[in-house]
Amino acid sequence: MIIYVKNKHTLKVDDFEFECCVGKKGISEKKIEGDLKTPAGIFRLGPLFFRKDKIKKPFTNLKLIEIKKNMGWCNDFKSKKYYNRLINTNQKLKYEKLFRKDYKYNLFIPILYNYKKNKLAKGSCIFLHLTKTYKPTAGCVAIKENDFLILLKLINRKTKIKII
Repeated sequence: MIIYVKNKHTLKVDDFEFECCVGKKGISEKKIEGDLKTPAGIFRLGPLFFRKDKIKKPFTNLKLIEIKKNMGWCNDFKSKKYYNRLINTNQKLKYEKLFRKDYKYNLFIPILYNYKKNKLAKGSCIFLHLTKTYKPTAGCVAIKENDFLILLKLINRKTKIKII
């Protein structure tokens, strides 16, 4: 199964179409760290991360990981070992905090762009996460919570996302 991000406003899976938002500067095949663009291509998905204190355990066939206060996603392109990886935040690295005060990461799935053989400064922390307003993101794909919960019932560990 493939999730299609057909344009900067539409995410499609099976017969379902959801409104979405992408990076503030659109979709690009030449993503670099901090450029506010969503990477184009076909990518695997990671596990579902969720805030147990904000959302009850969702139904999904994805691997589930509860977000803890000390979790971050490394965006420090000086660190070959940890760049674009889940880390413990007590390390002296730059990172995206996963246990946030807002709602955006109450549910999220890493889009495994620049992941397997990561290249420094080519982009990190690309997630499918929550939005309430459809304001453009820093490079992620975002949908509303209700749509996210529907999506979780449709996808599995083999699902990929195609961003065009």
